[in-house]
Amino acid sequence: MAGPLEDLVSRIHRRIEAFADEHGLEQAMVEAELNDGSLVRLASLSPEPGYGFLTLVPHAEPGEPEELILPIGAIRQLRLRRAEPASPIGFSLPSE
Repeated sequence: MAGPLEDLVSRIHRRIEAFADEHGLEQAMVEAELNDGSLVRLASLSPEPGYGFLTLVPHAEPGEPEELILPIGAIRQLRLRRAEPASPIGFSLPSE
């Protein structure tokens, strides 16, 4: 993967924000489909640690934190959609 991951992640964050705005959503649900076919509902996405790797933070049970550090090529697609009503599973954009 060529190019700065910080810029890619910033562009993804902007797209998530635009999607929520375009559809009048307080929060969008973001799901990552990985190459192994698994689907991960994301709480956040970070360009760290870099060098071709991203950190995905899935929604986890309280007291059970989890992070996935993956090569960018392990992500098949990101899916944006309406967060389920009364669900704590939404994506947290970084504060500016």
